[in-house]
Amino acid sequence: MSNARERRAEHQAIVAAVRAKQKAKQRRWSILLYGSFGLVLAAIVVVAVAVTGSIRERKAAAEAAKKPIEGLQTFTGLSSDHVQGAVTYPQQPGVGGNHSATWTNCGVYPEPISEQRAVHSLEHGAVWLTYNPALPAAEVTELTDLAQGKPYVLLSPDKEQKAPVTATAWGAQLAVQEASDSRLTAFIAAYAQSPKAPEPGAPCTGGANG
Repeated sequence: MSNARERRAEHQAIVAAVRAKQKAKQRRWSILLYGSFGLVLAAIVVVAVAVTGSIRERKAAAEAAKKPIEGLQTFTGLSSDHVQGAVTYPQQPGVGGNHSATWTNCGVYPEPISEQRAVHSLEHGAVWLTYNPALPAAEVTELTDLAQGKPYVLLSPDKEQKAPVTATAWGAQLAVQEASDSRLTAFIAAYAQSPKAPEPGAPCTGGANG
């Protein structure tokens, strides 16, 4: 009788140990499963927030592009012939008119660039940001950050202009006093690849640097 009890107790102990092992394994699996699910959920939330933020930024830029820009000057009746040699423009820099047969590749230039080639870039729908060389370095950096990564924006110093910063597109120009002026962003949104340019969609690459 004693042996039977002992065998029964041993059996129960074995069963209990197996069950405890199974429960521990199940707990580890649950932790792994729900932990992975939590990571995936967190990643989905981060992506959703980023996408929502990007959509809001694009909508805000589109709305800003529709609003009138204070101080904006516009010009009409601009010729668009290709010519050789220098051209004298009534604006500084030129907003359109006769220009070089080669355009300037969009991008950031630390030195002045060819005005005749840049005007050709404007014809393709580019925005040209220029600044007086006396502009503080911190503001030049701010303009560089604004221009970089935008395929239809040029940035360069202009020794001839009096305004600290000027934004120019084909037939449009805006002069501001500071690189932080929010109207620059609105100008880019309104005029980069604008249908108001003679050849929107034409390349701003494959031309000349400077």
